[in-house]
Amino acid sequence: MKAAPLAEFVAIAAAMISLVALSIDAMLPALPDIGQEFALSDNNDQQLVITLLFLGLGIGQLVYGPMSDATGRKPAIYTGFFIFFIGTVICLFAPTFNLMLVGRFLQGLGAASPRIVMMAVIRDRFQGTTMAQVMSFIMAVFILIPALAPLMGQGILLLGSWHMIFLVILIYGLVTLTWFALRQPETLAPENRNGLTPRDFLTGIKFIAGEKLTVGAILVMGMVFGGFVGYLGSAQQIFVDHYQTGKAFPFYFAMIALAIGFASIVNSKLVVRYGVNSVSMSALIIQTILSAIMLPIFILVFQNHPPLWLFLTYCLPLFFSLGLQFGNLNALAMKPLGHIAGLGASVCGAVSTTLAVPVGTLVGQAYDGTPVPLTAAFLVFGIVGSLIFYRLCREND
Repeated sequence: MKAAPLAEFVAIAAAMISLVALSIDAMLPALPDIGQEFALSDNNDQQLVITLLFLGLGIGQLVYGPMSDATGRKPAIYTGFFIFFIGTVICLFAPTFNLMLVGRFLQGLGAASPRIVMMAVIRDRFQGTTMAQVMSFIMAVFILIPALAPLMGQGILLLGSWHMIFLVILIYGLVTLTWFALRQPETLAPENRNGLTPRDFLTGIKFIAGEKLTVGAILVMGMVFGGFVGYLGSAQQIFVDHYQTGKAFPFYFAMIALAIGFASIVNSKLVVRYGVNSVSMSALIIQTILSAIMLPIFILVFQNHPPLWLFLTYCLPLFFSLGLQFGNLNALAMKPLGHIAGLGASVCGAVSTTLAVPVGTLVGQAYDGTPVPLTAAFLVFGIVGSLIFYRLCREND
C-alpha cells in the first residue's frame, strides 16, 4: 500500500486522534439531560461522564503502545476500535447511570488505541522539530472537532435525545477506521517488531524513568492536561448555569477551542524560529501571569462573579498558551524514545493522563457556581509547571 500524501496523512491522523475529543465534547451540551434522566442528586456528578472516559484512556495507553511494537501499528488500532464500539453501544442503551459510566470507561479504553498508536506512527515517520511541526498541523486540524462537536451535540438534542449523540459517534468511528484501513500503510516493518516480555517492559520503563527530559515533560503535561480536564468537566456548568448562555454555549466553547487551534498553527512556525523549549517556557509563563492577574480581579473586584466578557478575555489567551504547550511537551517527552516509540508513547500518554484525571476531577468537583476555582487551578499549575520546566531546561542545556 502506497503511503498517503502528507496532507491526507495529517487529516487521517487528526481524525483518528479526534475520536477522544468527539466522544467528550459532543456530550457536553447533553450533561444536564443525562443528569435529569438518571435523577442525579448532585449536578457535579455529571462530570463523571467526562472523567470516566479519561480514566479508561489513561489505562488503555499502557496497553496499545507495547502491543503495536509487537504486532504492528494497525492490529493494535483495530483492537482498540473494537473495544470502543462495544463501549459506545453500552452507552447508547444503558438503563442506569452506573452502566453508562462503564460504557464511557470502555470508550476511553478503546479510544486510547488510535490516540497513542498514531503518535507512534508519527514518530515512525518524523523526528525532532519536523515531528513538532507535523504535530502542530495535526492539532490545527484536530481542533476543528472540539470546536464543532458541542455544536453538533446541541443540534442533535434539538432533533432527539442524547442517545442519538452516541449513535453519531459510532458512525464517525466506523468511517474513520475504514479510511485509516484503506489509506494508511503499516509503518513498522515485521523485522523491526519486538515481542515485549516483562523484562523488556521493565527495561523500557527504567530507561524512560532515567530520561529527565521525558519525566519532566510528562509531569508538566499532567498538570497542563489536568487543568484542561477540569475545564472540560465544568465548562457546561460555568457557561450555562453561571453565565446563562443557554443554547449559545457551543459557540463560546468553540471560540475557546479555536484559540487552541490557532496556537497550534502559529506554533509550527514558532518552534522553527525559537525552538521547542523557548516556546513551551513562554507559554507556561503566559498562563501563570494571566491567572495571577485575573484571579484577584475576579475575587476582589467582582466578588467571585466576573462578567462573561472578562472571563472570555482571560480564557482566549490562556487557552492559546495551552495550545502552544500540548504538541511541544509531547514532542519533548518522545524525543529520546525513538527506539521504543510504542512503549514510550504509551507511558508518556498513560502517566500524563493518569496524573490529569485526579487533578482534573478535583478541579471540576471544586466548582462552586463561579469560575474562581478553575482560575486558581490554572495559576497553581502554571507556577509549578514553570518551575519544573525551567529546571528541566537548565539541566538539558
